[in-house]
Amino acid sequence: MTLGQESKCPLPNLIVLTGSAHPVLGEAVARELGLRLGRCRTERSPDGELHVEIDDHEVEGQDVAIIQPTSHGGSQPLLELLLIADACRRVGAGAIFAIVPYFAYARQDARERPGKPLGVRVAARMLATIPFDRLVTVDPHSDVLAASLDVPMDSLSAVRVLVDRLAADLPKREVVVVAPDLGAVSLAREYAHLLRSPLVVVHKIRTSRTDVSVERIAGDVRNLRPILVDDMLCTGATVAAAARAVRDAGSRSEISVAATHAVLTPGVMDRLHEAGVERLYLTDSIAPSIADPEVTIVSIAPLLAACIRRISTRKRMAHLVLHP
Repeated sequence: MTLGQESKCPLPNLIVLTGSAHPVLGEAVARELGLRLGRCRTERSPDGELHVEIDDHEVEGQDVAIIQPTSHGGSQPLLELLLIADACRRVGAGAIFAIVPYFAYARQDARERPGKPLGVRVAARMLATIPFDRLVTVDPHSDVLAASLDVPMDSLSAVRVLVDRLAADLPKREVVVVAPDLGAVSLAREYAHLLRSPLVVVHKIRTSRTDVSVERIAGDVRNLRPILVDDMLCTGATVAAAARAVRDAGSRSEISVAATHAVLTPGVMDRLHEAGVERLYLTDSIAPSIADPEVTIVSIAPLLAACIRRISTRKRMAHLVLHP
């Protein structure tokens, strides 16, 4: 049974709301569940304050799943999520589930030096002010997030969703999976296992936020099509350095990149093109900010819908989660 087939039957005691960060994804999740998206309006006053309003008659007595990646917009998407949840609590909602495909501040999981905060713990404590009954996220950057929370958390894996598309587009026998740094090794192993492909690890040295050099490559890429994989694509510096390194080591020129979260800061596409990357495979965990024929967007709506259904019906979801 596919994720989409699993999620079609409607749930009578559940309503799906979406914030303004990614309403298209919210609509897609509701559709996968056979539900109509609930009414939720967010406005910004002239001074920048957020004003949220939900339909109290729709929400009262219902379990609520709020779809809101805390991505572009600084801290506002996270604050908007909290405001929506508070409104739901105040009108008598049942359980409230925070569906946060991309969790901002997860990269601030260690203090690099004195005087720096632990951003992921601050963000996690903000969630505790409601509190939520459950948090769902996808391919989180750090295990520190789960350790910082006081509520149950499900870390979903988008790897299988991306692998299905990669397997359809690329010849398996010619592929090598590449971890662009040591932090991506665990994720790369999952890709390599599902694709039944060899795994190569690039050892990098970061000199600044946008400058990365490669120390060495562990593995053989000669005459193979590299797929560089990571949990997120931000500046592209690490991936670009790895792409140049595998190309110089004798890989084929058809270099692809697969990443769950398309953060995509300015200049990232030019940086990747200059490094020889030909195809990007990304999910819609964050609202897409680019339209490029070389970028394939794969939806995680069926994955999120399957998770929400299983939470609501108290079914096991070991095959959906990243860390069972």
